[in-house]
Amino acid sequence: MTSSEEHFDLVTIGAGSGGVRASRFAASLYGVKVACVELPFGFIASENVGGAGGTCVIRGCVPKKLLVYGAAFGEEIADARGFGWAVGGGGGEGDEAATPTHDWSSLMKLKSKEIQRLNTTYGNILRSAGVTFVEGRGAILDPQTVEVTAPDGSKRLLRAKNVLIATGGVATKIPIEGAEHAIISDDALALESLPDGPIAVLGAGYIATEFAGIFRGTHRHAVHLLFRGDKVLRGFDEECRQQVQENLVRRGIVTHPNCKPTRIEKLGEGQLVLHYVNAEGAELQLPVAMVLMATGRKPRVEGIGLEAVGVELDAAGAIKVDEFSRTNVPGIWAVGDVTNRINLTPVALMEGMAFAKSAFGGELTKPDYRDVASAVFCQPPLATVGYTEEQAIKEFSGNIDVYVSRFRPMKYTISGRDEKTLMKLVVHAESDKVLGCHMVGPDAPEIMQGLAVALKCGARKAQFDSTVGIHPSAAEEFVTMRTRTRTLPGTGTSKL
Repeated sequence: MTSSEEHFDLVTIGAGSGGVRASRFAASLYGVKVACVELPFGFIASENVGGAGGTCVIRGCVPKKLLVYGAAFGEEIADARGFGWAVGGGGGEGDEAATPTHDWSSLMKLKSKEIQRLNTTYGNILRSAGVTFVEGRGAILDPQTVEVTAPDGSKRLLRAKNVLIATGGVATKIPIEGAEHAIISDDALALESLPDGPIAVLGAGYIATEFAGIFRGTHRHAVHLLFRGDKVLRGFDEECRQQVQENLVRRGIVTHPNCKPTRIEKLGEGQLVLHYVNAEGAELQLPVAMVLMATGRKPRVEGIGLEAVGVELDAAGAIKVDEFSRTNVPGIWAVGDVTNRINLTPVALMEGMAFAKSAFGGELTKPDYRDVASAVFCQPPLATVGYTEEQAIKEFSGNIDVYVSRFRPMKYTISGRDEKTLMKLVVHAESDKVLGCHMVGPDAPEIMQGLAVALKCGARKAQFDSTVGIHPSAAEEFVTMRTRTRTLPGTGTSKL
């Protein structure tokens, strides 16, 4: 049965980062009546499983970062020997004697408890802002009507002048034979135990490099990383990509560049064979216990009624929006990963706030995508803001000055870890404006957040040079790089 109509000023489909921010700002700042629709909570997303907090909180950034923390403790304990700590107690030699055994199941139980707490918190955030939180599957019937099917099968009709789609994205698998034997990131974040054997990770992006580090730091068997390109993290600064790849290898991850997976064969429980073609065209086999496909995500657009009202999608299957997040259908808007603009949680938050102001604040507001900082939580992490060296050369006219510093962190001079930090500044020579900052090394994301403010304010290299550093710290290197590493001619037309 369908209940009588309920009327709102805004109905949001999706209670992830963008949807929650848009809904609560619309309700609390502009006093409009808002309903936010979300599927019931669960750790692995499906047509019937979602949860307040969305991908980032439940099966993305937050649980991933908790696992990264967990994986990093092994190296911290091993490094402690260099500072006088008696570690291990087994009487053996080397890292294995110094590093205690990791209990994956214990970490996952604690992670799950925290995620469940956050899921409850997000629901409470909506309710405290005056938003009506509706659990169920939302589908658009017409530009002003959303039908919600509750878990028990009952239906509600929500009417509103504005409908916001914020359904995010879902992990995908590459279409090869035996793909059903592989897991995706949702599954990896909900594993009760690690397999007794090698792990293969397919992919070269954020998720692949991060999980390779997580598994390497918590798993006693080999971890293989296979990808189609020559280096990981396509789209990032080339020098940083190379540094990350070297770090992966140095930490014991077996990398397989220029490889194409062709088939996954299952021999038995926990016994898989990954078939792939290497750079030379040879067909090879890799026996493993688990395959994680970290090969991309796609916008979550199925089953929400877009076809019924004619909302246009782009070639990648994302919802097409204008600069104010409006779709081609009046009254229907979209923010976050479902639009495939910049797929980062803080960007979805920004888009949600801009939407609320545009729809209810009386002022059309564009999200500002200039100098958006980001980080990859590989080990050690990569963080960046602004233009890469390659992008700057392609975009701007005039010379591009590049400053690069590689050094061994002070901590490692005693611990003995063989790893260097990379820091890099990209500067437009004529204007002296800093176009990009990049770092691979410990604490890179924490350092880069402050530098993002500087770039947002249009900082010049002379201002970096005149800033007094904090000593001793790695961060001070960004304000002490005086000697240009190289100068390259820009081939673009943009001027500053």
